[in-house]
Amino acid sequence: MADKPIRSVLATDCGSTTTKAILIEKRGDEYRLVTRGEAPTTVEAPFEDVTRGVLNAIMEIEELRGRKLLDGETIITPQTGEGDSAEGVDVYLSTSSAGGGLQMMVAGVVRQMTGESAERAALGAGAIVMDVIASNDGRAPHEKIARIRELRPDMILLSGGIDGGSKTHVAEIAEIIAAAEPRPRLGSEYNLPIIYAGNKKAQDIVAERLGAKSSLEITENIRPTLEVENLMPARHMIHDLFMEHVMAQAPGYSKLMGWTSLPIMPTPAAVGYIIERVAEQRGIEVVGVDIGGATTDVFSVFQNVFNRTVSANLGMSYSISNVLAETGLPNVMRWVPFDMDEADLRDRIKNKMIRPTTIPSSLNELKVEQAIAREALRLAFVQHKALAVGLKGVQQERTISDAFDQSSSGRTIINMQTLDLLVGSGGVLSHAPRRCQSAAMMIDAFMPEFVTKLAVDSIFMMPQLGVLASEYPEPATDVFEKDCLIHLGECIAPVGNAKKQGDPCVNVKYTRNGETINRDVAYGEMALIPMEFGEEITATITPSKQFDMGDGKGKEVTGKLAGGVVGLIIDARGRPFTMTEDKDERVRCLKKWEAELGLYPA
Repeated sequence: MADKPIRSVLATDCGSTTTKAILIEKRGDEYRLVTRGEAPTTVEAPFEDVTRGVLNAIMEIEELRGRKLLDGETIITPQTGEGDSAEGVDVYLSTSSAGGGLQMMVAGVVRQMTGESAERAALGAGAIVMDVIASNDGRAPHEKIARIRELRPDMILLSGGIDGGSKTHVAEIAEIIAAAEPRPRLGSEYNLPIIYAGNKKAQDIVAERLGAKSSLEITENIRPTLEVENLMPARHMIHDLFMEHVMAQAPGYSKLMGWTSLPIMPTPAAVGYIIERVAEQRGIEVVGVDIGGATTDVFSVFQNVFNRTVSANLGMSYSISNVLAETGLPNVMRWVPFDMDEADLRDRIKNKMIRPTTIPSSLNELKVEQAIAREALRLAFVQHKALAVGLKGVQQERTISDAFDQSSSGRTIINMQTLDLLVGSGGVLSHAPRRCQSAAMMIDAFMPEFVTKLAVDSIFMMPQLGVLASEYPEPATDVFEKDCLIHLGECIAPVGNAKKQGDPCVNVKYTRNGETINRDVAYGEMALIPMEFGEEITATITPSKQFDMGDGKGKEVTGKLAGGVVGLIIDARGRPFTMTEDKDERVRCLKKWEAELGLYPA
């Protein structure tokens, strides 16, 4: 923890296409975002120097703020002077996903056990997992060798076996990696980093097989026993090697690393860190999602356990056709609130894929894009729940067949009934024309239950705040709460279903400005209670006898509800939610819901 108080922070995030810079200054007793700039990322030809884009983004801040930050091509640190005469900043730091981010392969003895644990470790460290190699993955050795050679990852994480267990399968996996003689994606003059985090009794065997052919690092076992996961040592090792090997080979990064006050962090890892911090500080359970053009990242903290997944084929531009392929045309069409020809929808999706930077030019195009976003978010969350699982207890009886058949993984720890906060980011959510559209997309995709707070990242500054929070939590928390998060409001969603649309579902009773209000919402409907951010009411929520709000079917609950830029949304469509298959009825329902929430112009 840094002891010296800081007056200003400059932070950049080098993305695959755009480099974003933010300037944070201390105003009185709090830190606030004051200026933001951006410029194209310059890691590829013709520049091949990431610092050019960084300097361009900082120059934009200089112009907008009227404050000198650069001395030629050097960032001025520490800050000199105060107020309007201040020059430079006390801290400069950066995150990066330029050049494709951190791309890894993981290997484990059993796909559903150590392989799954290794995948969670890599994902949590901010990596895109290209493939998982395991003894029981059904591929012949020569196929695994060919796959490793083909993918050329930035590094490999090798796990396998509990401490003191069999060493045979670990040796086999190590021999396969050695036979592949993998070469790194960036830089041809250095050995590929390999992290071994498996059975400590097999460390000598792994060192013998891989030590001469790679840059081998050994850390604590990811899975020391069947019932225990130990992911943090491997994650820290991944971060260190990402800086030492991968970033050092990317054009211009060695220069950038000399500028920063803290090590450069992979963008997804930084986002995950700030989400972990928020969950820890508030003592809440959180889900965050970042939907981009090529991938969708989902982050969660449940039962004090952090998980992250990357859906590398679910995005809104480059991989938008994959969304259609994965979910199927009917699932996208069910969110389109007008009669539309299926061929027309396919054409729109393909046009977006070949022209990824275009934005909707008509209201109907916007509705179609947001329909696709709902499915991309939903599928990414399904994949996240499949990986975010708990380990079965020690009392669970095990057999050999159990070990090779999901015995390591219990049920998902994702529980929408205990979720406190749902945060969305990425262009389609952060830059939706109306904030209520962001709220509706998240509700339809994630189907929160009971009472859940909704928020979006205003301009996607969570990466910079994440790396800042690792050393300077106070300014990171201040800016996250006051400038980053836009509180949309809360969603009230009773769990259960009624026999037919229009049956009683829920009553919300509250007093506001001296007036007592009773709001009844029937099954199959949605309702909006406008309530501004900072406003709070005490409400009694009474579900009908088929529905539950947390205390049992038909039992009322009382608690405080907070407003936001959208307000309180009552979702009485039931959980689990099912959409009618009748096309005319579906369109009628969608139009009714969008009118009630004010999603689009009348």
